[in-house]
Amino acid sequence: MRGARRVGWAVATVTTVALAAGACGGGDGGGGGDGVVRASWGDPQNPLEPANTNEVQGGKVLDMIFTGLKEYDPETGEAKDAMAESIETDDQQTFTVTIKDGWTFSDGTEVTASSFVDAWNYGANLDNNQVNAYFFQFIEGYDEVHPEDEGAEPTAEEMSGLEVVDERTFRVTLTQKFSLWPETLGYTAYAPLPQVFFDDHDAWLERPVGNGPYQVESYNRGQSMRLSTYEEYSGEDEPQNEGVELIVYTSNNTAYTDLQAGNLDVTDDIPASQVRNAEQDLDGRYINQPAGIIQTITFPLYQEEWEGDEAADVRRGLSMAINRDEITSQIYGDTRTPATDWTSPVLGEDGGYEEGLCGDACTYDPERARQLIEDGGGLPGGSVTLTSNVDTGSHRQWMDAVCNSINNVMDDNNACRVNPVATFAEFREQISADRMTGMFRAGWQMDYPLIQNFLQPLYYTDASSNDAGYSSAEFDRLVDEANASADQNEAVETFQDAERVLAEDLPAVPLWYQNGTAGYSDRVDNVRLNPFSVPVYSEITVN
Repeated sequence: MRGARRVGWAVATVTTVALAAGACGGGDGGGGGDGVVRASWGDPQNPLEPANTNEVQGGKVLDMIFTGLKEYDPETGEAKDAMAESIETDDQQTFTVTIKDGWTFSDGTEVTASSFVDAWNYGANLDNNQVNAYFFQFIEGYDEVHPEDEGAEPTAEEMSGLEVVDERTFRVTLTQKFSLWPETLGYTAYAPLPQVFFDDHDAWLERPVGNGPYQVESYNRGQSMRLSTYEEYSGEDEPQNEGVELIVYTSNNTAYTDLQAGNLDVTDDIPASQVRNAEQDLDGRYINQPAGIIQTITFPLYQEEWEGDEAADVRRGLSMAINRDEITSQIYGDTRTPATDWTSPVLGEDGGYEEGLCGDACTYDPERARQLIEDGGGLPGGSVTLTSNVDTGSHRQWMDAVCNSINNVMDDNNACRVNPVATFAEFREQISADRMTGMFRAGWQMDYPLIQNFLQPLYYTDASSNDAGYSSAEFDRLVDEANASADQNEAVETFQDAERVLAEDLPAVPLWYQNGTAGYSDRVDNVRLNPFSVPVYSEITVN
């Protein structure tokens, strides 16, 4: 993600939204019409381009306004054909993709094979600086449009591995066998783009045009985004409401209060302080279910004090100084489970989850923690900071608890200090600029339900979400080997071998697996979360 450009959002002017002045931090609840769902939200980090969004809030919108070749079952997470009529291969390396007929973008233009090929070439090209460019790295010719060497320029405009066969068919040639590749195509980075995206890019950014069940009507940064239904939508998940108003909150406590007051219909971020009471407060309109989310702490390995074997001992000692059982029990009730690997139980054992893979490093052991930190030369500068945004996720509470646990083990009230950042966008800006100096939050919500997605984007050398700057030739080799395997079971086992490299190097400390929690008002019904912990907006009905 480092190096991602920032482009300011222009304020959309399409539809007037009745928002109170200065409503940032708490919705006024007055925007939605009779059939419109009012849901809590946060401003996305980047403008909403499919290949330039890899965070949750922006992803919510993209999932509503785009439909890709695949989509993930809201109940099981299984990848199913959406726009894809078929994806065929004889060798796990060359795939022939045929799309369904009759699909259009919300501007009325047809979705064709070129809509995918042009979008993927745009997303991969280095000149376009897209944070999800690495999703296309397996396609032949990627190295020519996105050279790795610093300062190098692309030597081609398009990837040689993409070929349009006819209006509804295109062929994809990968650089290696990748048996699980079709399962990744539900992620929004692979969404198609209309011609207007390329003809008038600035206008498209102000009001994105997609092929999904919803279309953007307006966006006022810091206040809200309104989405209406796309009447010509061709998918099976036709919206059961008249639209969605996403209201920006900078405090999940404020959102919860608005929900109780009837000013908000859905919030998918129940404050930690309310989880014990939510079932009763909301009269049963409370959701608490496993999700593909893991919370971790990582380190700025690009800083000299966090490099080398001695720093690894310090990282291991800090991990063993965190009492995960106590924190998850006292703060989060039954909504978190101490983590013992770098994936998620929602994958299941067949999918790559392995309880206890982290080993002793994820076990609370004060005496061993102190010894490791001492062996590593002590905390850098005598103390460490723990940084995260605090506008969502009840992050301040767990950050205080983690630092208190470390301070108790070190018998020093200043050994660990919390460094709160006001908003998620500001937090991401600091990370992208490599301005971290101590520990920082690096939680992950899966893009698709594969073990590969919990490992490669975060820990592969120069991967887009490798915020720590971690690099291991052995880890990279094992990931490449797993991706090349034609046998799914063999691929999962090799990914787990790569995960064991993380257990040795400990570039990130697993904290806990996070359930998805949500609450909803009596104004709406049919509310549920998908395995990504995102409300299935299209199913929600307004009473």
